Amino acid sequence: MDESGKFIRLFPVPFRLVRDEQQFKKWQWIAARIEKAKGDHRTESHKIYVDTIDCSQKPISTHARWADRRVALNGVSVFNDFAALESDRKSSGTTIGLLKPSSIISLDITPERPDWTDEERKKLEANERQIGLFDAADEQNLAQLRKIPFSFHYRYTCTIGGTTNEYRHKIVDWEAGALYWKCVRRHGDNWEIPFRQKLEEALPAADLHFLMGTIHRFPDQWLIISLIYPPRMLPNLQPTLFD
Repeated sequence: MDESGKFIRLFPVPFRLVRDEQQFKKWQWIAARIEKAKGDHRTESHKIYVDTIDCSQKPISTHARWADRRVALNGVSVFNDFAALESDRKSSGTTIGLLKPSSIISLDITPERPDWTDEERKKLEANERQIGLFDAADEQNLAQLRKIPFSFHYRYTCTIGGTTNEYRHKIVDWEAGALYWKCVRRHGDNWEIPFRQKLEEALPAADLHFLMGTIHRFPDQWLIISLIYPPRMLPNLQPTLFD
């Protein structure tokens, strides 16, 4: 997001190939040259020139139960029902938004093909080349991402005015993928137990929000692109995160 609290989408960022001094962290302000993406008509989509990234500022602290991050998020609108977010897309063209579910029903884990298809691998290579910063010396580093052999979906509810609606959306948060590999390394075939404990128990126990985003080619299809889970405010500390 920008400093006014408006969400923007920046790409391409082949992060594994970006120079160390330009590898920004989550919750870190950066400065960079950007322009409206020509091939992506979503309002929030912008091309970023990776070689202009300045990430000299430190990531925003989590101290005092996210006090500084709460300030940064003051200008962000939050949807309390997915139907309202989808309605905003249809009326205003919104393709990124914060959604607060009322409850998490469960996490669906579905087996996927364990290896990239030829078409998927070509897309990975094309995406990493389009920035134009890399030469033949980088060939061996292209498209080396391991494919996660499962897909993850949250089934959740939103309750508005006494009416409860149930939804299901795919989680594509990078951290969820990193958690999967961490659980596999530590627990082997028993990886699912700690993985579920984190996503079905620990995160919902916090003030869990979904950062939702649409798919470029399928503008009416939404994904959970990031999970945001600040600690819940203590009873004597108000307001809560997005009030």
